[in-house]
Amino acid sequence: MIGLVIRGSRNIFTVKSEGAEFECRIKGKVLKGVEGFYNPLAPGDRVVFEPDTGLILGLEPRRNLLTRFNQKGQSPQLLAANVDMILCVTTPASPPFRPRFLDRALVQGEIADIPTAIICNKYDLSDDDPDVEERLEDFSRIGYKVLRVSAKTGEGMERFRKLVRNRLSALLGQSGVGKSSLINALVPGRNIRVGTINEKYDRGNHTTTMSFLEAIPGLGDGGTYIIDTPGIRRFVPHGITGDELIHYMREFAPLAGKCTYGHSCSHVTEPGCKIMEAVNAGVIHEDRYESFLRIRDELLEPSND
Repeated sequence: MIGLVIRGSRNIFTVKSEGAEFECRIKGKVLKGVEGFYNPLAPGDRVVFEPDTGLILGLEPRRNLLTRFNQKGQSPQLLAANVDMILCVTTPASPPFRPRFLDRALVQGEIADIPTAIICNKYDLSDDDPDVEERLEDFSRIGYKVLRVSAKTGEGMERFRKLVRNRLSALLGQSGVGKSSLINALVPGRNIRVGTINEKYDRGNHTTTMSFLEAIPGLGDGGTYIIDTPGIRRFVPHGITGDELIHYMREFAPLAGKCTYGHSCSHVTEPGCKIMEAVNAGVIHEDRYESFLRIRDELLEPSND
């Protein structure tokens, strides 16, 4: 049979097929096509399995993968597979707005060629912070869809429902931004456990410990599904080198190779650097430029090769 991976950890996976769920394991703990990954399968994967024995025999071809570089395991980690959209969830406060995390997540969306939107949850706490609004407006300017919502009050949730309808979406964000709360708001009575904010450090406590796929009933006739991923404090993109990063930041890409020193330009001190000129002209936001330099330096480290 062919089934859909709902969740899994330590070689035990829940696979759904024809309305039933099966607890499965990979036959021999080796599956062709997943070599080199921190974990072999992710929610959204479609696998061939034997329902009687619960053995996973093969992996169906993937349309795409949402990954990150797992620094603890020094290897790429699968977060979701075969998704239609990535939803980068952030907050204006509690925990604080962290646009540099969004910059990294957006890069990964570009690498995977998956449409990506920004969901600013807990917008009832925004207090019209000008710094938050400036960055959200800049993300809109460079072409990303930005939704301001509150799972608690319902603000903007109708737009959110329309965005996810008839899609398989993956929620990506740091702990405490309310990813599980967004699912709870879509499925009354679901009551996925949500975390609290650590008051000392003003950041979320890990509640979701592994990715899982949730069906959203009654929302569209084509099937609506959301994958909730564990909160990530530090996101390191995977799949490119530091020299390639410029091609995966939307407002940077058109300027690649056009500096006086061409592709050898470091975009830091050289005269005739089109990136620095764009920053000075306001075409590239100063914070995005700083993110570019930091991400590139990380990707150039030998451990991330």
